[in-house]
Amino acid sequence: MSQPMNPQQQFRSTQSGRNVVPGWMNLVPGQPDTVEIQLDLDPADHRRDHALLLVEYWATPEDVTLQSILPVRAFREAADGWCVFVPSGGRVLIRAIDPQPAPPVLASHWLNIEPQTPAGTEVSVAVKFPGSAEGAAPLSS
Repeated sequence: MSQPMNPQQQFRSTQSGRNVVPGWMNLVPGQPDTVEIQLDLDPADHRRDHALLLVEYWATPEDVTLQSILPVRAFREAADGWCVFVPSGGRVLIRAIDPQPAPPVLASHWLNIEPQTPAGTEVSVAVKFPGSAEGAAPLSS
């Protein structure tokens, strides 16, 4: 039986000091967490009210192992930032979503984690939403 999560018991990375997104440790039985993926949200986007990051880990191409939603407001409240831990091998999908502007902002990026990735590897993912946080239309590329 699981116990209610106490907000005071937030796991933190010993390498970076960042908060670990709840549930993002020991994803695959028998495979140690070897890669720390650091989520770096542009400070200009901290003001977005409805934006979020959808983070997925795929241990195999067939099915998603874990999926989490991280609201942008979590970055306002955690000055040290956020991270997730994954084993060597698999794919991580990070989607930036803001439904507020018209049209909505939708962007995604895949990270391929190779099986030979050395333990202790840190990957920083810079996230910057296109357009302004005030709801302007996204910038074209």
